[in-house]
Amino acid sequence: MTQSTRETERKYEVPASGGIPRLPALTGAGTGWSLVDGGAHDLDAVYYDTPDLRLLGARATLRRRTGGPDAGWHLKLPLDDDTREEIRAPLGTNDHGNPDDVPDSLRDLVLSRTRGVRLEPVVRLRTERTVRELVDADGALLAELTLDRVRADSLRGDRGHADWTELEVEAVAEDTARTVLGRVEKALRKEGFTRSAAPSKAARALTETAPGTVAAPRTPAGTAPRTAGEHVLAYLAEQARAVVDLDPAVRRGLPDSVHGMRVACRRLRSCLRSYRPLLDAEVTEPVRAELKWLGGELGAERDHEVLLLRLRGGVDALPGELVLGPVSARLQAWDAARAAEARDRTLAALSSPRYVALLEALDRLTGHPPLRPKAARKAAKVLPAALVKEHDRLARRVERALLTPPGPERDAALHQARKAAKRVRYAAEAARPALGGPAKRLGRRGKAVQTALGDHHDSVVAREALRRQAVAAHRAGEPGFTWGLLYGREQAGAADRERELPGLCRAATGGGLREALRS
Repeated sequence: MTQSTRETERKYEVPASGGIPRLPALTGAGTGWSLVDGGAHDLDAVYYDTPDLRLLGARATLRRRTGGPDAGWHLKLPLDDDTREEIRAPLGTNDHGNPDDVPDSLRDLVLSRTRGVRLEPVVRLRTERTVRELVDADGALLAELTLDRVRADSLRGDRGHADWTELEVEAVAEDTARTVLGRVEKALRKEGFTRSAAPSKAARALTETAPGTVAAPRTPAGTAPRTAGEHVLAYLAEQARAVVDLDPAVRRGLPDSVHGMRVACRRLRSCLRSYRPLLDAEVTEPVRAELKWLGGELGAERDHEVLLLRLRGGVDALPGELVLGPVSARLQAWDAARAAEARDRTLAALSSPRYVALLEALDRLTGHPPLRPKAARKAAKVLPAALVKEHDRLARRVERALLTPPGPERDAALHQARKAAKRVRYAAEAARPALGGPAKRLGRRGKAVQTALGDHHDSVVAREALRRQAVAAHRAGEPGFTWGLLYGREQAGAADRERELPGLCRAATGGGLREALRS
């Protein structure tokens, strides 16, 4: 069983004078803030990583800590510069004192970063911690200041040692964290404290116990893209990181996480297709195929989520006198039968060797890109052609759909137009840093068409589900009135979307935007 919290903290180098800061500017007379004793603790933590330190390279840490009020297993995943998510598991879970005893729940949550490479103890930190609590006039806790005297012992082949003292400041309330930390930092500077360059104690320990052996954390490149290929690669790298970062949330079933990972897969596939002239298709097409597989596996759970929300929303919007029979109970039973199966499918995909191989392929694609000669040209000379091509494809598919008589064939044609609208949107996202306004406008218009067609497609799926529910209700001797009413409402809504579509598509494919992209 794991628990999750967010921590927002900053680390500081302690001046030669040492000791807990006094912060007179924050805690003096009339300020309302004060420092109170928070106790002292002796902490003993063993950090785990792969032999090549993949967690450290991804700015993540995994430790087994004893001592203090939060003894247990702690996995910390980066969110931004100061904030991390901490996921805890209790001691005694697969805990027998060897590297294989990392709790399975945490081992799974780091798979997207470790790629299944074994986890082993890499460094031990023993810390003498002194705590001061920063409280307001009402005694409410604002932040904890902890002075840590650390002894680090490498558990790798080098067996090095290091000692240092540092100060941690952790804000308590997420909504005021930035303000509190900013005020504390301003006061700390006056007492000679400076921000630490180390992202974590583990990173500092490994660096100081074996200088030169620890790779720097992998972060996005600091230089702005210039060529067409660099712009496309920056977008691909961003989406590949999203897949890795969302993995732990998907495994825990956090809201919108499956949707986020599925969208990242779609963006990757779309970008690789739209900008095919810049990349070797022999390398990218197998990756696209695997992204399609992963998106499909995630789709079972996400599509069920969307459909369930739509059906429940339709029922909830009806006046009570129009809900006849055990409608909500039938929906609940249907959800129970489908949701578990879809969830199992998601988790099976994320635990498969095929998924790990896809992550490795994305690393190779972004780390050693198979660029074609055109990729070295200026972005403004190359990217517009891809956007115009996607723009024209959308126009053709919309025209074909609108000329198709109403019915299943039109529904299928509109679905294909929706896919084209997505490609327009994602291709424009990748090009926007280089092309600015025209790409932004194309992306916004493509999104409007995608949204309308998405609602239409969801209605097609919902109507089929409602028809099945009505048939099942009839066989059980239940009233079918409510299911039929919902079906009719969905049908009317889909007709409204079809009437809106010509105007939306004229806006998306007209107005001189094609020419603006080429200019």
